[in-house]
Amino acid sequence: MRFFVRLSYLGTEYHGWQYQPNAMSVQEKLEKAFSIVLQTKTDISGAGRTDTGVHAKNFIAHFDMDNSVFENNLPLLIYKLNSLLPKDISIHDIYNVANEAHARFDAKKRTYQYIIATEKDPFRINTAWLRLGDLDIALMNKAGEMLKEYNDFTSFAKLHADAKTNICDLMKAEWTKEGNLYVFEISADRFLRNMVRAIVGTMVDLGRHKITLEDFKRIIESENRNNAGVSAAAEGLFLVEILY
Repeated sequence: MRFFVRLSYLGTEYHGWQYQPNAMSVQEKLEKAFSIVLQTKTDISGAGRTDTGVHAKNFIAHFDMDNSVFENNLPLLIYKLNSLLPKDISIHDIYNVANEAHARFDAKKRTYQYIIATEKDPFRINTAWLRLGDLDIALMNKAGEMLKEYNDFTSFAKLHADAKTNICDLMKAEWTKEGNLYVFEISADRFLRNMVRAIVGTMVDLGRHKITLEDFKRIIESENRNNAGVSAAAEGLFLVEILY
């Protein structure tokens, strides 16, 4: 039987979700825990891959299980797995799905948040990008509306990545201010590697008036990553929702 797992993790100590031969990943930690509890090698497939240092408040993965004890007592399985997993990874739910369901390919919408802190905060050291000073949030939100007019995000894609297409259906790109934090929320059917961080880095240049809205438009239409801004730091990025 196939099951979906809903989990969260603080990505600071990991080289992203996906298994790495010479570095620790969230996927590796999860597969080890599952294999121990289920007493059989268990492969876990995730909804996507997050970069080194990126976090997830809601991440979905799937696995197959043939174990009547845990199939009939999923809370017990969750308890045993959380007992083995490190403090920075937590499983919240496990539920049965159709055997052909796929955590990655069946996802219809993904939402990320990016957090910028404008004041030094020791409790945000690994969960926000420290950028002192104010940003022109109204101008940045105009850029967010502009982004939704396009579907080719080559200008914000990691160079030499293995994506078959750079086309994405962008549904939301909006900034809000919460105290000393700027929060960017962006939703799309799919995201390219490094895409959100590249967009944020370029928008910060706009919010600091280093570039104009026309410059931002030209960057999008150039379809050239070298024309966009630097990538925002990984620690400010969170995957917050995946819809199926």
